Amino acid sequence: MTPVESTSSAPDSPEARRYNRIQRWLGIADFVVGAAFLVVLLATGWTNWLRDLALRRGFQNYTLAVFLNLFFLLLISKVLGFGLDYYGFRLERKFQLSTQKLRAWLWDEAKGFLVGLVMAGIVVELLYFMIRQSPQHWWLITWAIFIGLFILLAQLAPVVLFPIFYKFEPLDDEDLRRRLVSLGERAGTRVRGVYRWKLSEKSKKANAALTGLGSTRRIILADTLLDNYAPEEIEAVLAHELGHHVHRHILKSILVQAGITLLGFWVANFVLHYAVDRHMFEELSDFANLPLLAITATVLSLLLMPALNAYSRYNERQADRYAFESIASVEPFISSMNKLGKQNLAERVPARWIELLFHSHPSISRRVAAAEQWDRAQGASPQP
Repeated sequence: MTPVESTSSAPDSPEARRYNRIQRWLGIADFVVGAAFLVVLLATGWTNWLRDLALRRGFQNYTLAVFLNLFFLLLISKVLGFGLDYYGFRLERKFQLSTQKLRAWLWDEAKGFLVGLVMAGIVVELLYFMIRQSPQHWWLITWAIFIGLFILLAQLAPVVLFPIFYKFEPLDDEDLRRRLVSLGERAGTRVRGVYRWKLSEKSKKANAALTGLGSTRRIILADTLLDNYAPEEIEAVLAHELGHHVHRHILKSILVQAGITLLGFWVANFVLHYAVDRHMFEELSDFANLPLLAITATVLSLLLMPALNAYSRYNERQADRYAFESIASVEPFISSMNKLGKQNLAERVPARWIELLFHSHPSISRRVAAAEQWDRAQGASPQP
């Protein structure tokens, strides 16, 4: 076996460090603006004014008023955060990671807002319907329904949501398609199709994924990956994605999400009862309390983020290990990681505290080091 040249200690470029530092501050600023908006609504009582406005515009119809209240909240939030969103767009252009024009970006922003409104509308309408129907057990019933919706969304996303924002077409490289389908079969999963994801229309970054559940399970490969990576490298990237299937990470993630969501609904029920007892709201079904629910979910997500990121990194390491075992050599894996890091302007060697707090994947340097260690161990093993 040819030894793999060590590349795990290669330092980050100044450009990569600067780009990721700005991205982190941009994310923090976006969080602060959103949280401050919710706090101001509650502290000033403006949330009650928005509720009354929604009731007037909704002709005192509760269901319509709930939707209008949500629309007002999302619209104001979008306006407040638009400057940061636009800065993020310009940032991608500045670092030559985006190919998208301003008009196309604005159209995506509009589509994203509408899709978010529809999805959030379904969730919020269901939430307050159950609160009215079962004030004592709404949180438990709604939790069970939400898990069903979560699974349904995971199944429908590749055929309903993704095409709203991106174009897909069947992969025309028959040899590569057969190799990837065969790789999926060896992993014990039946792939319904392999698709070329036209990411280059918006970005110069590269990516690949195994998406969907059941009949919608498909491999999607960014054209920025297909056009710049060797078949062995693409196979290595997909082997990692299939590792998630082999280790049942999708099922485990659903179970983890179910547990977190159950905790979230229990906390939300406690917070709502506390607010009603303190006369902040007249009743649980007063949808002026929606900002309170939102900030409760935000705080809980923030507290759990380090633990969830640690769990995600553990899953990613398992998937990497499966990739090492299922491909002929780790060299394509290492080269693909290095190329992805450079192409996506990722931090190869982030500060340890940054990786622990913010990263859902191990750093590229750690993933490459793990591959090199695996390669050395295989070389040292007795040959049959």
